[in-house]
Amino acid sequence: MIPIAKPYLTEDEAQAAYDTILTGWITQGPRVQEFEEKFANYTGANYAVAVSNCTTALHLAMIVAGIGLGDEVICPSMSYIATANSITYVGALPVFAEVNPSSYNLDLVDVEKKITNKTKAILLVHQIGMPADIDAFSALCKRYNLKLIEDAACAAGSSYKGKKIGSHSELVCFSFHPRKVISTGDGGMITTNRKDYYERLKLLRQHGMSVNDRTRHESNTIIFEDHVEVGYNYRMTDIQAAVGIKQLEKLDWIVNERRKIAAMYHEALKEIDFIRLPTEQEGYTSNYQSFSIYLGQNSPVSRNEFMQLLLDKGIATRRGIMTTHRETAYKNLNINLPVSEDLQDRSVILPLYVPMPEKEVNYVLNSMLEILKVKQRPVVVDA
Repeated sequence: MIPIAKPYLTEDEAQAAYDTILTGWITQGPRVQEFEEKFANYTGANYAVAVSNCTTALHLAMIVAGIGLGDEVICPSMSYIATANSITYVGALPVFAEVNPSSYNLDLVDVEKKITNKTKAILLVHQIGMPADIDAFSALCKRYNLKLIEDAACAAGSSYKGKKIGSHSELVCFSFHPRKVISTGDGGMITTNRKDYYERLKLLRQHGMSVNDRTRHESNTIIFEDHVEVGYNYRMTDIQAAVGIKQLEKLDWIVNERRKIAAMYHEALKEIDFIRLPTEQEGYTSNYQSFSIYLGQNSPVSRNEFMQLLLDKGIATRRGIMTTHRETAYKNLNINLPVSEDLQDRSVILPLYVPMPEKEVNYVLNSMLEILKVKQRPVVVDA
């Protein structure tokens, strides 16, 4: 079976976790701080705060941005449900906007149409690692006095106009789930250039505690902590952070390898008129966290039939990115988003992972072309 994805973890990560366990400090501690500093340096942000996952990162971002009961936040429906959930957690209403069919990212024109006097923020998703137009949405937010929060769950290692995703906006949230480009088992990170946000995020992730465990542990005098506001247990462990440090060291190499595989898919499929491929605009560099193709109306097989026939050949795929407004939890909003719905219904995510041997890429491509009744053979791009 060729899987849809798998994390790239080696003996380096195993040794780092092992060494950390032997120190006796396994919860949030020195490795977490080291990971935060190195991730901030990598992205170009002033600060980074490690948390338990990207959903908790988004939740805390909503809080420090001042989003609350009765507010509205515009976001795509075409995103994992955690995007909308983070808005709902703070008592606000997710307002779903359409996406661009070529990038799967928010459509600027439709977003502006959805702005009301209750709108407080735009939650901009870099879907499947493809950067969204941050400058355009920053300008829109400035024009309407809105907060811009980036859901960069899939975008570690992606770049926008020469800079890594993570330093363009006040709040950027990342995921280290096993389906992402680098992984800590699970985990998340928030980057920010604002010191006030940084200090409050550190409080909120640890029950609002005024002095963290490490400071008290290393002190030569007695310290009594205060809990200055209602916070959460959203901490990352030192074991996870130790793995994350090793993963971060490999991130650029992993992205480069993923892009080579994506180039092989592009080269083999670019001439097929009923397949639409992901498109990078000039100045946008995707990490290709996923490779999603769209099957047009003139495809010789339906999307679901295509996926089943590939599975019969031992190739795992996934349907297009979910549309949250059609999930039971949000059906009460009773809206229609025809572009997003069509993209979900006709898109397929193909296997992509590191290392993915050339013979596996070719097997996927040959199987696809056979099922789609395309005579041409895949053209392999030399690594």
